[in-house]
Amino acid sequence: MANELDEMNGPIEPNGRDVNVIQKQIPVKVGIGSKIFEVILWVLGIIPGVIFLFMKIKAGIYLRQLQQKIQHDASQIDNYLEQRVMILQNAAKLLDKAIDLDKDTFEKVAMYRGGAHNSDALRNETAQGVDRLFGSINIAYEQYPNLKAHDEIEQCLKQNSYLQKEITASRELYNDTVYTWNAAIQEWPTKMIVAAKNGYTTRIPFTASQEMKEKARGVFF
Repeated sequence: MANELDEMNGPIEPNGRDVNVIQKQIPVKVGIGSKIFEVILWVLGIIPGVIFLFMKIKAGIYLRQLQQKIQHDASQIDNYLEQRVMILQNAAKLLDKAIDLDKDTFEKVAMYRGGAHNSDALRNETAQGVDRLFGSINIAYEQYPNLKAHDEIEQCLKQNSYLQKEITASRELYNDTVYTWNAAIQEWPTKMIVAAKNGYTTRIPFTASQEMKEKARGVFF
């Protein structure tokens, strides 16, 4: 039998292909088959029914704990985002140029830190706003070469670079936990049944902003 995926003979896409994360939360649903399965367990005897009941309780505890892990990982990103915004605001003041800062940034950070509805998408939106803020500051910085000798500005940009690396690492950890969640709620029968009963949905991974994608395609050397 031939390999289903043959890297030698294709088909291949010579022009490459860009990919995007779909910003959609998919609810977990189970059909009538799951109901029948649970009924059959009780029909077979009280012991199978009780065993499965305890399995569902255990699955519910696991999913709740996993939600807390997601919140913890998200909080790490939030903390670094807040620090980065403060650094960029300081840089903007030092540049003393008319840079339009996003007034909603701190409000959005506070919203999803407080458990705002659909916080996954809001977190992505806020991070993209911070990226745009840095872009505006960087443009102003490049337009005035004499400012590059300013030690405080240089220090701000170094701190921004460090925080961006920390944000990247935190995003990877967050996305790993989100993947674990998205996979767990699809595990039939226990976790999937519990997830459907509680109205759980898939979570949205952290994604790069359009500005960052465009910069990645640029020529640097």
